Parts: sequence; C-alpha cells; structure tokens
Amino acid sequence: MVALLAYFRYLARTILLLVSVTPLYASARAQFETRGISEAPPFPSSLAVGDFNHDGKLDMAVVSGYGTTVQVLMGNGDGTFQKAVDYPVGNVPTSVATADVNRDGDLDLVVLNAADDTIGILLGKGDGTFLPAVNYNTPPGPIFVTTGDFNGDGKLDLATVDLGDGTGNCACVAILLGNGDGTFQSPITTTTATTPFAIGVGDFNADGHLDLAVAESFSSTDQVEILLGNGDGTFRSDHIYTSRAGPDSIAVADFNGDHKLDLAVAENEGGTVSIFLGNGDGSFQPKTSYIAEYPLWVAAADLNGDGKLDLVTADLEQLFSGVTVFTGNGDGTFQKGVYYPDGGTNTGQIDRFVAVADFNNDGKPDLVAPDSGSSDVVVLLNTGVVSFSPTTPITLPTQLIGTTGPPVSAMLMNNGSASLEISSVTFSGKQFSAKTNCKGSISPGGHCSITATFTPQVQGLVVGSVSIDDSASSKPQVVALWGTGTAVELSPAQLTFPAQKVGTKSSPQAIQITNTGKTKLVFENYVYIGGSDFGDFSQSNNCGPSLKPGANCTVNVTFTPQKKGARSALVDVPDNAGGSPQMAAVAGTGN
Repeated sequence: MVALLAYFRYLARTILLLVSVTPLYASARAQFETRGISEAPPFPSSLAVGDFNHDGKLDMAVVSGYGTTVQVLMGNGDGTFQKAVDYPVGNVPTSVATADVNRDGDLDLVVLNAADDTIGILLGKGDGTFLPAVNYNTPPGPIFVTTGDFNGDGKLDLATVDLGDGTGNCACVAILLGNGDGTFQSPITTTTATTPFAIGVGDFNADGHLDLAVAESFSSTDQVEILLGNGDGTFRSDHIYTSRAGPDSIAVADFNGDHKLDLAVAENEGGTVSIFLGNGDGSFQPKTSYIAEYPLWVAAADLNGDGKLDLVTADLEQLFSGVTVFTGNGDGTFQKGVYYPDGGTNTGQIDRFVAVADFNNDGKPDLVAPDSGSSDVVVLLNTGVVSFSPTTPITLPTQLIGTTGPPVSAMLMNNGSASLEISSVTFSGKQFSAKTNCKGSISPGGHCSITATFTPQVQGLVVGSVSIDDSASSKPQVVALWGTGTAVELSPAQLTFPAQKVGTKSSPQAIQITNTGKTKLVFENYVYIGGSDFGDFSQSNNCGPSLKPGANCTVNVTFTPQKKGARSALVDVPDNAGGSPQMAAVAGTGN
C-alpha cells in the first residue's frame, strides 16, 4: 500500500510541474521520427525490450501502474507492433525487466507489483508466450526492479528499490538471489540513507563485485548514495553525493572513455541531467548538469554512430510527450539537448520511461517510450543524417468532414557530409493529398520539402504516411501524416468585439454550432470559456445535451474586459464528433 501511495504522490508531483513549468524548446533539428504508435494499457509506466520468439525482430512487454496485467507486443521488424496480449500479474505493476532467469535460452519477464509487495516471474516458452506468473515477496513499498549477478555465482539475481512501510521500516534496496532455475530466495535488504527511488548497477571500484548507485529523495534532501557490493548480495554505504531535486533515474556507463564507470542522473524537479564521472575506486567527481525537459528517465547509448555515448531522457512537458537527446563529446561532456515530441495521440502527456533498441534492423539505435496519459507506446526511428523540421509526424489541423484544410509542410534536411540520394517518394492515406520536391541528389546541408493537405471523409484521427527511399538508410524514411475529421461546424470560427470600457458588458455576439454528420452529436461536457483571459468573456447557449444530424444551436458570447488592452479567450465545445474540443477564438480590447 505504501508503494501505491508513493506512486500516486509521484503522479501528483508531476502534475504540479505540468502547470508550473515553461517548456525549453531546442531548435527543431530532428534525428528521430515517430514511426510506430501501439496501444498500451492505461497510463503505461515501464517497458522491457527483447526478442521473445527468436525471429530476429524485437518485441516488448509493457506494464501500467493502474493495471493488473503485463502486455506483450510482438514486433513486426519495422518499428510497429502487433496487438498486445495480456498476462495476469499482481496489483499496480510499475516496473518490468526481461532476462533469461532460468538459463534455458529463452527470455523471461520480471514484473514488480507495487500494491502487493511482490515480484512476478513469467517464464518464457521461446515462442513469444509466457507461463503464468509465480510471485515472490519483497520488502514493503517496492517501486523498481532490475537484474544482475550480485553474488558472483553465474546465476541472475533480482534487485528492488523499496520505499518501506511508512514507519521507517526498510527504506532499502533488496536482493533476491537466483537459484538458476527461475526461482528466487528471500530478500536480503540493505537500508539506504533516505527514501530510494531508483538504482544503477555496475562495478564502480573494479573489485569484481556489482555495486549500486541509489537515487534518493526525501523532503529537501536529494542525493545519490553509492553502495559497494560485498559479493554476497549485501552492500556497504561508501559515498553520498548531493543531487538536484527529484533524482528519479540513473544510467551507468563510461562516458569519457577512461574505462571507469560514470553516472547520469535524471533529476525531474531540477529540470536537469547530472553527470558524475567515476574515479574507478567507488568515488565520483562533482556533478556537471545539463538542462532537460524535466526528465523522468535517462538511458545511454551511441545514437549517432560516432563511437561516443549519448544520452536520451524521457520528459515531462506541458504540451507534448517526448524525449531529449544529448550528443556526447566523448570526454564526459554533452552538447545541448534537442527535444523531440514523440507524437502521442493526446497532448499533455508524460513519458516516464525510454529504452534504446534497433526496431527496424537497419543497424541504427531507435527509441521507444510509453506515454503515460495517452495509453500509447511510441517508437521513434533513428533517421541518421536525415532530419525533419518540424519534427514528425506532420499534424494537420482538425477539419470539417468533406472540406479541405490549409496545406502544411515539412522540410527534409541532409545533415551529412555527403550528398543524399533520393530514389523515390511514395504517399499513403486516401484522405491526404501530398506533393514534394524531394528527388534526385540533396547536397550536404541542403533540403527539400513535403506539403500535405487533408480532406477528411470520416470523423476522428486519420493516419497516412510519406515513404522516402534514400541513401541514408537501408529502410525507407517514413513521415507520418496525421489529421482529425470532425462533424462539428462552428460559424464563425472567430469573434472580434469592438473596444469596450473596462468593467462594462458588451452586446452579445453569436456562434452557431451545426452537426453536419449523420449521427447524433453528443456534448461530452458543458460549453465553456477557456484560454488566457477567460474571465473577460462569458457565454450562454441553447445547445442542450445533444444535436440531431443537421441541427444547430447557438452560443452567445459577451465581453466584459477586466483590464485595458488586448484580451483573448476560446469558446470550447467538448463533443463526440472528432477533434474534441472544438474551439472558436474570441478577442476584444479593453479601454
């Protein structure tokens, strides 16, 4: 129960940040583009990647902090996945890992159940299916699980981060030693200096025993504690290093090529990633911090193929879920982060996790992140020297069914040192019309453009694509096209009021809402005024709960400026007819 409360406290902390932060956008110079979006359990929080059926295509397992199952999605080898298959586990599964825990050559699943204080082991059959979960008890309040051989016997063990029971009992890390056959022994606990949130695993002092770096946070104390391994599943505290606020994830790797392990710490509330370079004896140098989009997870990999490790963070951001990539310089320093929205199907979502793997077998590492609000898992393929601006997908405005919206363009840029040869460009999606001047040879630093329009025939989200065969990759560059059709017409779509004396009320202006569709339009909530100056405008309407096909209703808007100067707001119409809420802009000037 403590872990469940902590998990929701964690959600509350991120929601507070959602309404208080200002996004930090880097220049739109994309190296990654959204390719696959797969349905996941509601509010997915963690995933694990592996080839579960030995077909050479990566698969994944996803868990949600609001569910009771782990979902397995088999990969198609192109960045997309098949429909998920559910396997029952415990309550509130918040963390999942994959490893061959019984040494039979097939990957198994390890699922931490936060509300039950258990870990579920699902042994893999080697064909992409799994045996029912067998549960093992953990200390109270588990929130994270990983694997490693912590006693040096050649058998994989489990390590958990445990918040305790709220009375000071076992704020700790725990090791469940493996028997080599998929079963595990009772937990061996090591108490931490304060409440732990995440761990990183590595041999920090080169003694042949795995050690732990523990991200800890309680009240105003934020730190990283180094626990050196004794080689038997127990640990001793060695050093404590001050962190920025909210350390939530740790990546362990050699960032400066000195063969000594270093740490990258994602500090959510600090809005930073901090690097601690290792001295090779279990101690670390003072941190160097880099601005990030309020990172909740961090992973390390060579993303651009230059032999130097880079970082990628999963980010909390006000409007779009996404990731930030920090290119490594090879000396333990990193370039300014570049933020890539991942194109989750809803706005205002949060990426809590990111993993790196080659999902389309082109030899370049790709990214995958679960969107905790939109119930999606998003794959961003690595496009190498080809970048797109703005970052894909190309999202066209919500459009009335049967009408054509304004054109939207994306630019393809060659960031390489050699010419980019484009052999073909093809389009898919009957409700989109697209054209391009991308053909032939694009010189280094050169660019071409893709322009699309959208004429929806159905309501709701419509997806198309542009496929570009070029010399940058053995697989096509795929630019997703997204548009949303609606049956709701707002006329006019914008109201402008004459100048109005502050504190006085204008005459009303009307917006007509028409259901142009063939089915009943249902208003999912009240029509309301939103936007920056919503208090300066008011509305009344005769819409009722629904509209029959072809019917209309009227919203009367009045303007009562509270301050002098330009004032603006939005009339929001929540409905079930696609693209909800529909919005009409209202504006006026107070004098």
